[in-house]
Amino acid sequence: MPSKQFSPIQVAVLGFALSLMSLAPPASAQSADQDWSQTLTAAAGQTVFFNAWGGDERINAYIAWAGDRVKEDHGVTVRHVKLSDTAEAVNRVRLEKQAGKTSKGSIDLLWINGENFAAMKAGELLFGPWAEQVPAFGKVDVVGKPTTVLDFQTPTEGLEAPWGMAQFNVIVDDENAPDFPTDLGALIEWSAVNPGRFTYPQPPNFLGTTFLKQAALALSSHPDALYEPVETADFERVTESLWAFLDALHPNLWQRGRNFPASGPAAQQLLSDGETAATLSLFPLEGPALVTADTLNAATVVKGFDGGSIGNTHFVAIPFNSSASAGAQVFANFLMTPEAQIRKQSLDAWGDATVLNEASLSDAQRAALLDATNGLSVSIGPVLPEPHPSWTDALEAAWTQRYGS
Repeated sequence: MPSKQFSPIQVAVLGFALSLMSLAPPASAQSADQDWSQTLTAAAGQTVFFNAWGGDERINAYIAWAGDRVKEDHGVTVRHVKLSDTAEAVNRVRLEKQAGKTSKGSIDLLWINGENFAAMKAGELLFGPWAEQVPAFGKVDVVGKPTTVLDFQTPTEGLEAPWGMAQFNVIVDDENAPDFPTDLGALIEWSAVNPGRFTYPQPPNFLGTTFLKQAALALSSHPDALYEPVETADFERVTESLWAFLDALHPNLWQRGRNFPASGPAAQQLLSDGETAATLSLFPLEGPALVTADTLNAATVVKGFDGGSIGNTHFVAIPFNSSASAGAQVFANFLMTPEAQIRKQSLDAWGDATVLNEASLSDAQRAALLDATNGLSVSIGPVLPEPHPSWTDALEAAWTQRYGS
């Protein structure tokens, strides 16, 4: 059979068509763009009930600003439902599932990580996967910041979107306590010489619980056990040194260890008022941010702990029965954009470190990120991985049994 002959015009047209095909984005990219366009269309006009810890006015103001921006750009309304304990929201979603409420749930987006994420993932209480498919995720530093996809040893698998980095630290009034120790073992002796000048938030407040985990990792003769499920460990043996440390420390804490601040801001107020010499934080830039806000004095310094400090990522996740999953994705996507991440890292806003790969940013964006922190580094030393999430509830329960009212 003779081959088909093409005219010069046909050849030219075919060549032009092939050149256009070579310039076109891959089908997968076209599909992703189309899917996101459909999400934006569905999100317009939706109201997202964002359940998030509400104990810090600076963070609340940041959330309000972000909500205003997605309202302006995409017509999505964000309502911040202020929580004192994220576990309450997790339990609400669990009860809704048990009641057969598979749609029109009361929570559209949840600020979450750690044991709460692990519980929701295990209970199939989450919408998705979606987080790695929204456009802004492409700039997240999943290689250099592996906890953006590994939450307290639990793979996220696209079920939650990272929006900030944390590393445990201590904020110190360096003028009045220049010798405050970063070796937890030395804190007992320091507190004996300086009674009433240190305290920590009462567990299950997340700062208080992180203090327990930090001390357990630093003092236990079996720290590796903390990275395995608590059910497989000899709990008494692993935590023996932790309770001995706290038993010795508590009599010399603020109010002789009989009372504890209810939250991080409450503990910060004790430092601001001069009652204590140091307070704990999860955000290395929080100390400088509080100085910028004139909450703490200019002599305030931030210190990491000897041997490293616990670090993690905090996320937002969408419950399985969200009433506004499209709007929730749009808001979560905005939280990961350079605009939102630069503002969040600003000392004038929050001082929460970015999840983005700075190499993926433009020169102007990198400069803005540095300006946001007045040139200060977000690094305070080696990062220790979070223990297995099952240790959180176990340590909180044991602490409450020993020291709680």
